[in-house]
Amino acid sequence: MRRLNVSWRTFVTLVGAGVVAWWLTRASVVSVMLAVVAMWLIFRAGFAVLRSLATPIPPPPPPGELRKVKIMFRCSVCGTEVRMTSANDEVPTPPRHCQEDMDLVAPIE
Repeated sequence: MRRLNVSWRTFVTLVGAGVVAWWLTRASVVSVMLAVVAMWLIFRAGFAVLRSLATPIPPPPPPGELRKVKIMFRCSVCGTEVRMTSANDEVPTPPRHCQEDMDLVAPIE
């Protein structure tokens, strides 16, 4: 199990918020502790979401390098299905089968 890393500054701030909340509301100590822990978890989740939104998109691989894809195609004439796992483009052109372009099959997920 991973140990929670709480800095002293954060710990002192949480204890101070708990003392102020207890002094203003005169609620039980357990209720105030649960509220402070819930506040800390909500802030952690919020900052994690903001951090993930601020992370830039990685650059695309160089041209000619294969990319991992998971695309299914189906032949409209005979019903043959093909699963493409790597391609040189994110949206590759459909393969040909029975002298026709195959149809893209939408994933069921």
